[in-house]
Parts: sequence; structure tokens; C-alpha cells
Amino acid sequence: MSTPTITSLAFLTPGNFADDDPYPGLEETLQLFEYGERLGYDGAWIRQRHLEHGVGSAAVFLAAAGQRTERIELGTAVIPIGYESPFRLAEDLALADVLSRGRLQIGFSTGMPHADLLGDLVYDGDWRGFDLSYGRIARVLENLGGDYLGGPDTVIHSPGNVQRPRLQPHNPSLARRIWYGGGSLRSVRWAAGQGLGLLSGNIVTGEDTDDFTTAQLNLLAEYRRTLPGDRAPRVALGRVVVPLDSADTATRARYRAYAASRHERTRAPQGPKRILFAPDVVGTAEQILERLAADPVLAEVSELRLELPYEFHREEYEQILHDVRHLVAPELGWRPVASAVQEATR
Repeated sequence: MSTPTITSLAFLTPGNFADDDPYPGLEETLQLFEYGERLGYDGAWIRQRHLEHGVGSAAVFLAAAGQRTERIELGTAVIPIGYESPFRLAEDLALADVLSRGRLQIGFSTGMPHADLLGDLVYDGDWRGFDLSYGRIARVLENLGGDYLGGPDTVIHSPGNVQRPRLQPHNPSLARRIWYGGGSLRSVRWAAGQGLGLLSGNIVTGEDTDDFTTAQLNLLAEYRRTLPGDRAPRVALGRVVVPLDSADTATRARYRAYAASRHERTRAPQGPKRILFAPDVVGTAEQILERLAADPVLAEVSELRLELPYEFHREEYEQILHDVRHLVAPELGWRPVASAVQEATR
């Protein structure tokens, strides 16, 4: 079995906040992005969540994060495309990307969480007949490409200038920083066909197997097999990794209880779609490294994304990021960028 070698280290946070006072939680999430940059992480990612105590617009949040950070990649995993207007979303992402000086990494998924509650609020007419799947993501990608609208003589007049119309502002490289959260063979084939990066986390679909690791290895192999020869595969693996080393006794007990409460779901496929879950990786750095070294999926990738648990506190997130950065990631071959090392030693 090959040894994991990680060259890119990122984290994904849920962006929790209180129902009656959301600002402190959102501010703490922005501070967590700043903290991750100081530690030398390569990427900081936010979940997009609707009707929950989490960020409902990743583009807005990442625009703010771009003003609070200078180097770290800013990602979202994932934007459910069902609620989005392909052109308007492309405008918002393009603007946030330019403001961050080209640091956005955008992950998409299909589907509409809470569709029974939100569908009629978002759309006029029977949205159930609309294409809210891959075709809608393809339209976002097409808009990000920046093709001019209308014919070669089509122009628009605005105060101070006359110009050919297209998505503005336009950064051609953004279309090459798009990911898809693929959990099934069909979805990874589509992502590969579009030349997108693949986000694969701790949830996959059990197709011809009840074993999570086998299913995820099959997804990676199918993605790489399908990807056009002129595209370099970029795969980011998500794992819930929670070190205990610098946590106090009460926090260690809380971490272990959290993992135990989620372990039953990992024993067998769940629901009619046969969803498979990976166990959380909780323990000392030594124990975590032993488990990660035995993970054949991690050995297949070079980008690791820590999926921070829901409803933890800021100081707990910081402790997890600190311990992974200092005690776990270096043993997997990862090194922080030089500027972050200098910042940490000041």
C-alpha cells in the first residue's frame, strides 16, 4: 500500500450561527478563514445551506472572506444548483472572484434541499418540470466562459461607453476553477466530461458494493478514466478528522461522543439510494496518522480537505486546525507556504 502524500491542505466549515443573533457566528467563521491562512492552509471552504443556521449565499460570504484574507484559496462545497439562476449566479461568482484577485474555487451539486418548502418561493410555475440538474450547471459554466451576447454588431450603451455585452466582470480563469461534488458513478462521469475538479467526501452511493472504501475508489477510477486526455485530474478528498492532542478532558469526551453518535450509519447502506458513510477519524495525532496511512483512498489523492463538524465552537475548530497543521499534515508530506511559516514564527 502506498503512503499518502498531501500537497494541498484545506478545510470546510459549516458556518454556524445563532438563530436570534447571526452576526457573531458569521464573524467567527470569517475569523476562522483568517486563522487558517495564518496557519498556512492552502484553502478555506464554506458550505452553502438553505433554511438552516448556515451561509445561504456562498458568493456573498466569499466576497467578504476575500477582503479579510490575502493568499488562501476560497471555496464553496457545494452550491445546490436547483435554486440558482445560471446567469445571475455567474455574475455574483465572477464579482467575488475579481475582488479576491482570482482565489475562488467553486463546487456545485445538483438537487434542491428542502424543495417542498422552497421550490414555490424560488420559481413561478411548476418548477418540477425544469432542468435543475447537470444542464443547469453547464449553463453556469457557459456564462463564466464570457462569450459575447447577440451578434458581432450587438452593443449596449451605458454612461460613458459603448461595449459588446457579456458577463461582467470577466475573469477567464474562473471557469477552470470549478468542481463538482460527485457521489455516484454517473455524476463523476459527467464531471469528468466537463473537465471539472472532483470533490469526494465522506458520503458516497453504494453501487454494487456495501463497502465505503471500495465505492469511493471506484468513483476515483471512473473519474480518471473518463477525464479527457488534455485535462489534468484534480481530486480533493474530504474527511472528518478531529485530533484530541491539545483539547482538554471535557472537549475530548465531547469529540468522542460526537463520533460515536454518527458511527451506526457507517455499518450498512442507508435508505433507498444506498448511501454509504465513512467513519469519522477521531483520536490522537498518532492514532489518526495510523488510520490515514491505512486509507487506500487517501493514497490516491494529493489534496485533503478537513470537513469540520457541525455545531462546534470557534475555539474547537481552531484547536482542530492547529493540531492537524502541526501534528498530522506534516507527517503526510504537506508543507505550508513559506509566507505562512514566516508569519507563524513572528
